[in-house]
Amino acid sequence: METQPHLPAVLVLAGHDPTGGAGLIADSEAVAACGGWALTIPTALTVQNCRDVREVQPVDAELIRSAAMALEEIEIGAIKIGLIASEAALEAVEEILRRRPGVPVVVDPVLKAGGGKELSTPALESAFRQRLLPLVDILTPNRRELARLAGPACRDDTQRAVELMHLGCQAVLVTATDDPETAVPEDRVRHTLHVPDGDRQWSWTRLSGDFHGSGCTLASALAARLALGESLVAACEQAQAFTWDSLAHGWHPGAGQRLPRRLWRLPTACGSVRP
Repeated sequence: METQPHLPAVLVLAGHDPTGGAGLIADSEAVAACGGWALTIPTALTVQNCRDVREVQPVDAELIRSAAMALEEIEIGAIKIGLIASEAALEAVEEILRRRPGVPVVVDPVLKAGGGKELSTPALESAFRQRLLPLVDILTPNRRELARLAGPACRDDTQRAVELMHLGCQAVLVTATDDPETAVPEDRVRHTLHVPDGDRQWSWTRLSGDFHGSGCTLASALAARLALGESLVAACEQAQAFTWDSLAHGWHPGAGQRLPRRLWRLPTACGSVRP
């Protein structure tokens, strides 16, 4: 009998996206492709397509708590958090994190859909800053999310990241695909990791087209790499490379945004199967 491989488990608390471009399906694929095993708990159900989100229904907070408690016998290597659609759900997530001290926590702050629909409120963002950020090891916002969470008093990305770290967040990986920096060439995209002792930057070739689910892919891949025991810098670099490949091999259903193919290395169907 073959020895069972060690698959580090990643607890994922996020919304469900029926397209599979983002949300729990995206998280599960990214974690699996990076060598982990995803344990998924839905925090919200959505009605959406590749153009925009039409409706969001938060999952009952008690159900979120119960689902997490049922998994407490399984060792968790990392936790990834995505869409939180209500203050009650945020309180449940906070309690779950406090029951898993020492486990790396990766948070993708989902505040607005790519199509434009708002997915948060000022009250929910305030609770996020005050109650959740102090429990976060690394936050993975894009530049617009970073500015929104840090507030108007901050003048640049560095000040914004420092502001969030002052609130208790240990590190911030800022992606710039959505809002290119003026000093960066148009055919490149630069992501920056902010940590208390300095910054680290990566430059990638900019891919054409609009994508749905790149943030979920990055954060979940990062959580999986941390669960495998990689250092923060190495995990950030590997997660970015994986996300770039997933986008480069993405699928376009024919309308709206493109979807990352996180399992692009798997064989695809080529014609009918003969007996």
